[in-house]
Amino acid sequence: MQQSTTPTPSSSLTFTVLGKPAPQGSKRHVGRGVMVESSKRCKPWRQDVRHTALDLRPDDWYANMDAAISISVVFVFARPKNHFRTNGQLKPSAPTYCTARIGDVDKLARSILDSLAGVLFAADEQVINLIAHKRYANDREQPCAIITVSAVP
Repeated sequence: MQQSTTPTPSSSLTFTVLGKPAPQGSKRHVGRGVMVESSKRCKPWRQDVRHTALDLRPDDWYANMDAAISISVVFVFARPKNHFRTNGQLKPSAPTYCTARIGDVDKLARSILDSLAGVLFAADEQVINLIAHKRYANDREQPCAIITVSAVP
């Protein structure tokens, strides 16, 4: 039996985008039918996600552009200063889960999907599976998004 010498295209890509994740979704009307994002951080965040994906996209990724896509995203946020004692230790009363006014997980995910459309997949309707999680950074991390995009065979 011969082994195939044709390389198989990369079907999964994991990368980290440093910076505070920004939600997308809320818009405000500025007149004459023009709507703009409410969050000023959204556009720069989306550009960071897009450029990171472009820089790290494997050369053979083009084969996946029309495939069904599965995405997993972990949004990592810095803990607020009031979660810590003056000596730097985490207070016992500090919340375990990231439920503060950081952003709705669906709006955070929307920002990622819109950033990656046209870069790692043709359109966001190709996404058939989305897992999104937000959490606080540990003492060795900084705010970021850890994104895994997989083409589903």
